[in-house]
Amino acid sequence: MQFDAIRVDDEDGRRLADLLESMTGGDPGPVVIEAHGRRSVYFLVPAGTTSHRAWPRGVTRLNSGHAHVSYIPVPALKGRTWPLSWRFPPTGAGRFVHPLLLCNAASVLLG
Repeated sequence: MQFDAIRVDDEDGRRLADLLESMTGGDPGPVVIEAHGRRSVYFLVPAGTTSHRAWPRGVTRLNSGHAHVSYIPVPALKGRTWPLSWRFPPTGAGRFVHPLLLCNAASVLLG
């Protein structure tokens, strides 16, 4: 399955995940958190949906394109894969974080 991701580091990423959780009734789509290093939060979005939007400062777009591939860390669905874990695991095939909702929430939160 192909997908892109938006990465937001440290407490900003965690606050963005909290905001999306409250906006979506607890099911924003798949979100990965990292417990170490930058403590990044990865919001998994459909492939091709990150490149033509104006994202606020603090957001890193991870996508693929011509002569460009990004590494997006994804933990196992079951078992321990420290330092990665699911903040919100995938709930179905083709279910992702809604990119427009994510972009708007990131703009409100990050400026």
